[in-house]
Amino acid sequence: MRSSPGPGGTTTLDASTEERVASRVGDALEAVFAAVAQTRAETAALLARVSEQGRAPASADLAALRPGLHLRLARQELVSGVGFIAAPGLLGDVPAWLEWWQTTADGDVRPLLPDLDPERSAYSDYTHWDWFALPRDTGRRAVAGPYVDYLCSDEYSLTLSAPVEVAGRFVGVAAADIYLRHFEAAALPLLRELPGPAHLVNARGRVAASADPAHLAGSLTKGPDFGAVLERARTKTFGPLRLVPCPSVPLVLVVTTA
Repeated sequence: MRSSPGPGGTTTLDASTEERVASRVGDALEAVFAAVAQTRAETAALLARVSEQGRAPASADLAALRPGLHLRLARQELVSGVGFIAAPGLLGDVPAWLEWWQTTADGDVRPLLPDLDPERSAYSDYTHWDWFALPRDTGRRAVAGPYVDYLCSDEYSLTLSAPVEVAGRFVGVAAADIYLRHFEAAALPLLRELPGPAHLVNARGRVAASADPAHLAGSLTKGPDFGAVLERARTKTFGPLRLVPCPSVPLVLVVTTA
């Protein structure tokens, strides 16, 4: 790692070190996004086949996704849950549906069976949550959280998601969950390679992992337009902060330089 004293004795970090750390964070998440991409492709292909039969899809059709979902849970160490979340009105037999599978504490795989009745459940409308709304509204991959995942696990989690489209129509999202403690175990050693305070944020400034006591995981970093940094894929300076987009994944490395 190369650094040098800056004005007033502050440490000026070699930009190549920041970019290397951002790249390694991207590498750590890319395997999870690969699982999301596989789910996305399988779901789109399945729904296209159903459409060719001239009928609306039903929740039972999504059972065909289960072998692939189980395989991803077994193969991807960081993934704690994975599946497809249907856009409301997509399925002919139910108003909303999550074809979601997750691992238990003892390593078993089980389905999530949430109550989606709007008269009984506070979780019946999931369309406002970032893991659904960001891919739907932007057409791009997203990292949501960290947040307490009351719907799936009651764990502090990140959700990585991507839009699913059939014939140009948005039909839902493919997604995967990562427990925050697992992501921090992978990300914190990288952040600590930097000589100054650093943290990672998503497109909305939510802190995903932090080696900076001033920015705790789950808090918001206000001020910069992190979405624009990700869209332009270029490092930007915002006051004392350097904003370094992580290659290929929607997280920004935020480094305090003074």
